[in-house]
Amino acid sequence: MKIVVLPGDGIGPETMAVAVDALQAVSQRFDLGLQLDHDVAGHDSLKRHGATVTPALLEKVLAADGLMLGPMATYDFKDESKGEINPSKFFRKNLDLYANIRPARTYPGMPARLGEFDLVVVRENTEGFYADRNIESGGSEMLITPDVVVSLRRITRQCCERIARSAFELAMTRKKHVTIVHKANVLKIGDGMFIDMCHEVGKEFPEVRVDDVIVDAMMAHVVRAPDRYDVIVTTNMFGDILSDLTAELSGSLGLGGSLNAGRDHAMGQAAHGSAPDIAGKDLANPASQLLSAAMLLTWYGQRKGGAKFLHAGAAIEAAVAATIASGQCTADVGGKLGTRAAGQAVLAHLRAA
Repeated sequence: MKIVVLPGDGIGPETMAVAVDALQAVSQRFDLGLQLDHDVAGHDSLKRHGATVTPALLEKVLAADGLMLGPMATYDFKDESKGEINPSKFFRKNLDLYANIRPARTYPGMPARLGEFDLVVVRENTEGFYADRNIESGGSEMLITPDVVVSLRRITRQCCERIARSAFELAMTRKKHVTIVHKANVLKIGDGMFIDMCHEVGKEFPEVRVDDVIVDAMMAHVVRAPDRYDVIVTTNMFGDILSDLTAELSGSLGLGGSLNAGRDHAMGQAAHGSAPDIAGKDLANPASQLLSAAMLLTWYGQRKGGAKFLHAGAAIEAAVAATIASGQCTADVGGKLGTRAAGQAVLAHLRAA
C-alpha cells in the first residue's frame, strides 16, 4: 500500500510524525509493506511552489492507495488566484471523497461526563453550504451590494443517495440504527430531498431502525444522551458542527479521528484544525491523527480484502485506548505527557502486543 503523507500546518508536523511512526510500526508487525511518500501542502508548499497544492501533487495522490493529510491553516488561504487553495477542499473535491466518517466514543480511564457512548457521524462531504465546492468555477457566496451577501446551497439527489448508503452500510456493521439529522422544517426542498433519499435507501436495509431529528434539537439531545445514537447521517455543514461536538463530548476534539472516503480514494485527516497557538510546544494530542491513520488502513483492508490491514487498523485503535486507560496521554485527556512522549507510549503498546 502506497500512502502520500502531507504533514500540514501548525501542529500538523508534530502529530503526523507520531502517525508515521505508528504506520511504520504496524507495517513491520503485520507485514503490510507500506510505502510512505512524503510531500508538502499548505504554507510549506506555498513558499516552495507558489501554491498550497499543485497539479503534480494531485497526480501523485491519484496514483497512490491513500492519503494522510495533516491539519491545514485553511482560514489563512483566501485568494485562489494567488495559489491560496484550501488543501482539504481540494482533495475532497478532486478525489470525490463524498463520505466524511467521524467516530466519537468514550474511553476507559477518562471521566465519562455524559455516560459511555460510541457513535459515528456520517457527513456528506462535497456539497451543501460550502461555497468553495458548489459550482464548477469560482465560489457560490456572492457580494450583491456592499451590504448584501447571498450564499447558495447545493443539494443533489445523487449525493444524498450515496451518503445515505454509506450510513446504512456502516450501521449494518454496528447496532443497526440510523438517525437522519436535518432542518427540513425551514429548508423544505433541500433537506426534504435529503430525508426522502435516506428513507428510500433505508428500505434496502429493513433490519436498520431509522429516525430523524431536526438539527438544533439534535444538538440538545446528543448532549443530554449521546448513548441513544449509533450512526448519524447528515449534510455537510450540520455534520461538520455535530462531529466536533460529539468528539468533544467524548473527552476532547483531539480524539476526533476522521476518514474522507470515495469510491476509489480515501484520505485520513484529523478532525481538528492546525492550532497555531500551540504549534511547536509539544502539547498537541496525536490521537486524532493516529485514529485517522487506523481508519485509512481499515478502509484499504475492506476494499482490498486484506485482513492484515484490518488487524493493523484495530491495533492502532487499541494502542490509543490502552495509553488513555493507563494515563499515558496528553493533558487534554487527563494525562501529563507531551506530543512526542504520548506517541512513544502508543508505539510501546504496538510493539509489545
